[in-house]
Amino acid sequence: MSRERRIPTGIAGLDRVIEGGVRDNTTLLVVGSSGTGKSTFAMQYLNYGLEHGENGLYISMEEPPEQILREAKMLGFNLDRYYEKELFFFHSKGKDFVKLVDEQLPALVEMNKNFSVKTRVVIDPLTPLTWAIQDKQEQREIITKLFYTLKQLGPVLITTEEHAAPGETIGEDVLIPIYMSDGAVHLTYRPIGGAFNRALEIVKMRATRHGEEVYPYIFVRGIGVVVRTTPLVSAEDMRKYDDLFNKAIRTAADLGASEIVLERLAYVRENWSYPFSPKETLQIFFESQGLTDALTRDEIARRKEESIPSDIQLDLRELSSRASEPDISADLKGEDEGLIEIDSLRDLEEMVR
Repeated sequence: MSRERRIPTGIAGLDRVIEGGVRDNTTLLVVGSSGTGKSTFAMQYLNYGLEHGENGLYISMEEPPEQILREAKMLGFNLDRYYEKELFFFHSKGKDFVKLVDEQLPALVEMNKNFSVKTRVVIDPLTPLTWAIQDKQEQREIITKLFYTLKQLGPVLITTEEHAAPGETIGEDVLIPIYMSDGAVHLTYRPIGGAFNRALEIVKMRATRHGEEVYPYIFVRGIGVVVRTTPLVSAEDMRKYDDLFNKAIRTAADLGASEIVLERLAYVRENWSYPFSPKETLQIFFESQGLTDALTRDEIARRKEESIPSDIQLDLRELSSRASEPDISADLKGEDEGLIEIDSLRDLEEMVR
């Protein structure tokens, strides 16, 4: 898992479930229907960067800069103080957008190479572009070029409106932007009354261990979006299943699992971030790899023989000590149904003798 520096989004609560923020030079797509607060996400994201010494570029496909600044002030974000100093706007419509992608933005990227200040970019919204270009291949090409160009400036947040048909989880009209982005957050609005009728779900976040729940959020003037989350599993909790994983790895090795399978188990151990036990997951994985208690004596011997180089001798004392260890199957599955029958090692020891 990547340990590179994370850039906080400034969206209260969201960073808690995406390992502290987004990666630099990546795109984060915020998808939602009308009324979910996509523009508030965008303004809050941009405002945080400006308050922490970054520059800002706001690409608006609909509203002029004056209206965006007014709406930001109503939310408690005074973007006026940065206007045309650290904050710059591109207001583009129709055919002008193609010129923006092909000429203006590449020129800006080239000019920005002489400056060390990071630029945080917002596109709000991308929707007019996806509506204007009906051909999916052409749409994909221009979005690819747009994302590639902007990521050279810094982290990018893009909003887009979706119009999901009945029964759709995510609208078909936003599938290409979601696919092309590095991360995607889905906002939903359920007008059922009460404080928490809006919710957020992380669709994807490349190279990031992220939360997988549905998180309600509210709007607070002066703060913006506040996502109600529970912290991810703490470092201490992440390690509490290590003994179980280690026993599973030893069991797999004793049953002749390949080095690749053992490496995968070790990787799962290092990245297990769920608050529940991995026993069932391990059981299913063992079954998918054919590591079950139904293994015959000949199959166990064959796997052992294939997994151990010929110049390595089995240590019978180690086998004996392993055979005398408590059966870990109860730890993996429970008292009545063992994941692995460790008793079969005694048969293997007799064969080796």
